[in-house]
Amino acid sequence: MTTQTVVPVASDVVAGLLGAGFNGALWFPGDVEYDEQRRSVIPSVDSRPLLVAEAQGRTDVQAAVRAAREYGVPLAVQATGHGTRVPADGGILLKTTQLTAVLIDPERRIAKVAPGARWGAVLDAARQFGLAPLSGSHRDVGVSGYTLGGGVGWLARKYGFAADSVIRAEIVTADGRFVTASAEQHPDLFWAIRGGTGNFGIVTSLEFRLYPVRQVHAGVVYYGIDRAAAILRRYRDWSTTIPNELSTAVLLTRVPGTEQRAVAIKVMYAGASDLAEHLLKPLFEVAGPRLAGELQTIEYADAAMGGTPARHLDFLDTLTDEVIDVVTGLEDATVELRHWGGAMAHPAPGAGPVGHRAATYSLIIDREVAGLPSSGRTFVNFLGDPSRADTAYDAKDLERLRQVKRAYDPANFFHLNANIRP
Repeated sequence: MTTQTVVPVASDVVAGLLGAGFNGALWFPGDVEYDEQRRSVIPSVDSRPLLVAEAQGRTDVQAAVRAAREYGVPLAVQATGHGTRVPADGGILLKTTQLTAVLIDPERRIAKVAPGARWGAVLDAARQFGLAPLSGSHRDVGVSGYTLGGGVGWLARKYGFAADSVIRAEIVTADGRFVTASAEQHPDLFWAIRGGTGNFGIVTSLEFRLYPVRQVHAGVVYYGIDRAAAILRRYRDWSTTIPNELSTAVLLTRVPGTEQRAVAIKVMYAGASDLAEHLLKPLFEVAGPRLAGELQTIEYADAAMGGTPARHLDFLDTLTDEVIDVVTGLEDATVELRHWGGAMAHPAPGAGPVGHRAATYSLIIDREVAGLPSSGRTFVNFLGDPSRADTAYDAKDLERLRQVKRAYDPANFFHLNANIRP
């Protein structure tokens, strides 16, 4: 697009934003801040929006929706950039990065957060009261995107997905209205956003439950790669016996700071250290000498568990010898097999459409792997290809999500995402 055609369109959109009451900063191609503001955490996403608009308040979000609708330009929303997988070319890239308020109600054990809040801020605010959110693996991950996509954290086996703890959300819908979604108000929309991501509107505040977890016994320990197959076979049997307080994953990776291949066992136990060590003994006894790492009792807010880039993601109902043989033969990849189940598989009535709850394990590999059996199931938070969003839900939930989409966004205005089509 030439400068001659861009400038009038941009000017019109700016006029529409200002006329709708937008008060935040605006950046355009050529501005010093433009390239920084449009950047996603995911390097392959190279958005070239018509302009970047940084919201300073919830009314700015509403103004951006109304202006985009009026002038027929695409609208994408970006807080931290972790969930930005579809470029906002030729449209408005709405940033909510500055909307970071976090409020804790310790009596009700509730957090209320703005759309740009990150988990680190919630963890630090909640820990003062001995409480914990169902946060992810990194403190810098955005709360809203993670939660609306389901949100599987290291307390999920005990308390469920982050989406299951949401109790209320304020949303700007595709027609520019503010609505409150809860079990009592717009219950269909409330159901859909708890796993259906940003397909139904832009969340401007989110309220969710906190839990009485102050300390955990957690960490990562490393063992010889020659024990990989034996560890995975023991893990298959052992993981069926453990309580929901214990969350684990087995990785085929490298010892940090070296090129030495190793088996890493990640652990978080929401309870006493002596009981954790007792529960882990059958797994550790087949692992051989420990190469590195340790488990320690620490505050939950300080337990940095990390994650693996999900170039390949699948769900397993059983861990077969065939899968074990394939993954232990990968010499140049990081493989993460994580135990699911527990409260994730047993939601309360009325829970949202978090996909494939009944899976026993998730399998993540940091590169594509040929010849590995696949169930075809995915998880929105880990989805690299947003065109495969339908595979993140079972058929019944997907049809219901489409019904809600038709009710709240029949023209698919919110489509620069892991899109659920009306």
